[in-house]
Amino acid sequence: MAALLAAPLGALLLGALPANASPDPKLSVSDVQLSKTAVSVSGLAVTKVDVTVKAGYNSDDPQDENTVLTVYLDRIAGSGIIDDIGTVALKRTAGTLKNGTWTGVLNVGSAANGTFKVTGVGDGVYGDMGGGMPDDPTAFDGPSIAVTGTHIPKVSHVQTPAVVPAGKPYSIKWMVTDSATGKPYGTPVPLELGNGFSCQETATHGVTVKTDAAGNYIEKFTAAEQGDDICGSIRVDPYPTTTDRFYAKRSGVLSAVPSKTSAKVGTNVPVNGTLTGYATGCRVYLQKLRGASQWRDVGSALVRSSGRFTLTATPAVKGKIYYRAHLPEGCGGYIELISKTFTITGL
Repeated sequence: MAALLAAPLGALLLGALPANASPDPKLSVSDVQLSKTAVSVSGLAVTKVDVTVKAGYNSDDPQDENTVLTVYLDRIAGSGIIDDIGTVALKRTAGTLKNGTWTGVLNVGSAANGTFKVTGVGDGVYGDMGGGMPDDPTAFDGPSIAVTGTHIPKVSHVQTPAVVPAGKPYSIKWMVTDSATGKPYGTPVPLELGNGFSCQETATHGVTVKTDAAGNYIEKFTAAEQGDDICGSIRVDPYPTTTDRFYAKRSGVLSAVPSKTSAKVGTNVPVNGTLTGYATGCRVYLQKLRGASQWRDVGSALVRSSGRFTLTATPAVKGKIYYRAHLPEGCGGYIELISKTFTITGL
């Protein structure tokens, strides 16, 4: 979980191609066809595009007879909130496993505004992570489709309380609105909610709820869930599109106490600290007062799963030296926290 707390939220996977291994050597693709070269989609509507793939899967294993394929498309023009989309699982409808035709649909939502090109075909369902590291798609230079998306949905949130104390429950009000008008669509909207791992992988679905007609939904969280990132998205089967992902903004208590209040110059003095709440992986900094008001970082440490951390202070001169611990704003949703000032006297 430490990596989740420290990771930037801007890197959320939205329609991202699985890229963890080499393409499956058993799969060969000879042709990919889309039934449309251009579509217009507005608001919450979804346009279906028929997809036909001619391919072969070189296997004699009976368990592979029902192999499904997924076509992946990359954005090649325009700018939008998603850069990659994929088809539903295509099923073999003609021929044999080694020389067959797979058919199905590409669902296109308004968020896919721009031009997308077929760049690969993979065996298995979209973004499948169930078996660990999936194969990369087999590269294929395929056709393109131009998408004109209007009145694209926007997902946003309000947290109550705005800053939640560590260990306390809170709620998130989710809101789905028309990005063009700022108003709700006037109909309940399916909204996929997740936290922690379900915000990380495209193939991992969260819990789908429905907003009210005003586009609102209230989600309640317990204190135990404060360490996870939170996300709400609209999914156009099988890929998520519009997404709001964040950490709940929260406060805590940061404390730090030196193991000694005096030490010879140049001696390392452990400073034991604690941070309330779920903070594994957050980095706390030891600061030393320089002059009348300038605090300077002189060391850092990661918070352990126990909520404890250990800094090291090294008096460089004789006399009383002022220190404090500092947690910058951002990690795991924490606001900036500063411990009480303490002193170590250099001897």
